[in-house]
Amino acid sequence: MTPFQAIILGIVQGLTEFLPVSSSGHLILVPYFLHWPDQGLDFDVAVNTGTLLAILAYFHRDIRDLITGFFTGAPRSRDGEFNPRLVAWAIIVGTVPAGIAGLLGKHWIETQLRSPWVIAGTTFFYGILLFLADRFGRKERTIDQVTMMDGVVVGCAQALALIPGTSRSGITITAALLLGFMRPSAARFSFLLTIPISVLAAGKSAHDLMKAGAGAAQLVPMAIGLVVSAVVGYGVIAWLLAWLRRRDLTVFVVYRVILSAVIVAVLVFR
Repeated sequence: MTPFQAIILGIVQGLTEFLPVSSSGHLILVPYFLHWPDQGLDFDVAVNTGTLLAILAYFHRDIRDLITGFFTGAPRSRDGEFNPRLVAWAIIVGTVPAGIAGLLGKHWIETQLRSPWVIAGTTFFYGILLFLADRFGRKERTIDQVTMMDGVVVGCAQALALIPGTSRSGITITAALLLGFMRPSAARFSFLLTIPISVLAAGKSAHDLMKAGAGAAQLVPMAIGLVVSAVVGYGVIAWLLAWLRRRDLTVFVVYRVILSAVIVAVLVFR
């Protein structure tokens, strides 16, 4: 992989990780249509680590409150918007399904599901599901009303995001909307829920790379992709949360439907 390819894929990851359009799908489609070699799951984890750093930076106050509140039992976060211990428990139990699915299914997903046909199907199906959730969800609840059962439900949805084209932010926001959360609260909980599983994935990938003795030729593109995705991802988080305070998710649904149609057309007629 060249530095230029790493920069492009880092931008792609930063743009698509937090928008409900599937970063994993785009990281497969871009090399496929540009005739680049598949960068592999380890590079994908590296750029996911970059967007993890973006989350840690953007939500550092929430993270501080979740950690301190979990151990001290403080009834409110410093902004007064949620109970830290309850939200922390919801995140912990919500991490379990994706953790188990990742440990058991990583090899199968990497070898069997990194296909444009799979991405076309999941992009369309979960795009329509997002539309239905956004259209018919009650949008009454805030992050202060998150329960452990919400964590389980949204966590199970997060496990589905291991399938390329699903979109981790998309499917978890969809689940939260179906549970009646308002759009900004759904996105905020979705992003916070991402943190533990991303930390685990990054740690495992780092362990695997050290065990395999990865050289500079492999590490340099990964480092470039990590930095670029972190910078771009931070900006996208801020933009999306501002967008969801004023508007709905229809534009992302339309994008997903069009993208799915384009993928199918290219695969059939190329």
